[in-house]
Amino acid sequence: MKLFPFVVTAALLVLPATACGQAADSSAATATAAASSPTDADPALWVVKDDDTTIYLFGTVHVLKPGLSWFDNAVKTAFDASDELVMELIQPDDPASVQQLILAKGITTTGPTLTERLPVDKRAAYARVMTANGLSPGAFDRMDPWLAAMSLTMTSLAKLGYEATHGPEQVLTTAAQAAGKPITALETIAQQFDYLDGLSEPAQMTMLASTIDATEDAGTMFADMVAAWSNGDDEALAALMNEGLADSPELERVMLTDRNARWADWIAGRMKQPGTVFVAVGAGHLAGENSVRADLAKHHLIATRIAY
Repeated sequence: MKLFPFVVTAALLVLPATACGQAADSSAATATAAASSPTDADPALWVVKDDDTTIYLFGTVHVLKPGLSWFDNAVKTAFDASDELVMELIQPDDPASVQQLILAKGITTTGPTLTERLPVDKRAAYARVMTANGLSPGAFDRMDPWLAAMSLTMTSLAKLGYEATHGPEQVLTTAAQAAGKPITALETIAQQFDYLDGLSEPAQMTMLASTIDATEDAGTMFADMVAAWSNGDDEALAALMNEGLADSPELERVMLTDRNARWADWIAGRMKQPGTVFVAVGAGHLAGENSVRADLAKHHLIATRIAY
C-alpha cells in the first residue's frame, strides 16, 4: 500500500514546521538542491468562465526547493488579472493557535504509546526511520497516528531541502498582499484537523505504516512529483500524489473526494457573482475521475486548460 505521496501533500499544508519537531538543519541540502535543480517550471492552469465571471484553477505542491521559477508566464498573467486569491487553507498568523489545535486533536496523553499501538511488524522499521531523521524513536509516542505520519513526512522533506517559504502558497500570499488583493480560504485549519482526527484508528494507522514504508524513498517520490508539476503533467502528478488512496476508501473519501465535491460546489456558487478569482489548491485535487474539475462538469461547468 502506498499512501505516502498523499500524506506528503496534506502534511505540508496543514502543519507548520515548528509543530513537527524537525531535528535536522536543511541548509546544506537546500544549497545543494538549488545548484542542481531545474530553474523553469510551467505548471498546469485551467479557467472556468462565463460572460461576467472568470475563475482560474491552479494546482500547487505546497513546498519547493529554492531556485525554481514558476510564477511567470500564464500563471502570473492570470494572477495579475484576478481580483482575489482563494486558497485551500490560510495558515493563522498566531502559531500558538495551531499548537493548541495540535494538542487538542493530535495528542493522546493516556493509554498505550504510539509505538505500542503500531503493528508489531512495523515497530523496528519505525524506530529505524525515526533515528535516520535525527529523532528519538519515542519522540512521537504521544501523537495520534495521523499526526505522527505527517510530522515524520515533514521532517524527512526538510532534510531534503524542501521549504514552505518557496512553496506556491507562500509566494501567492506574498504577491496578493503586495497587490492589495483579498485572500480567503476554502477551509480552515480547524476543519482539516477535524477531518484527520475523525479518521478511524485503522485509517490513521494505515497512513503511518505507509509513511514508514516509503520514507526512505521520499526524495525520489517528491522529486518525481515536482518534475510532473513543473512539466504541467497533471495526470501524472495526480497519479503520484493520490497513489494508493483507493486502498483506503475512508481516507480517499474524507480527504479527497468529499472535499473536491464541496470545492466544486463553492466554485459553482461563485460563478453566479461577477469578477475574476485565482483559486490555488493541491494539484492532486485537480486531476482524475473524482477531481474538482470532474465535479464541476456535474454543474455543467467546463475547466479549460490554458496553454503557455
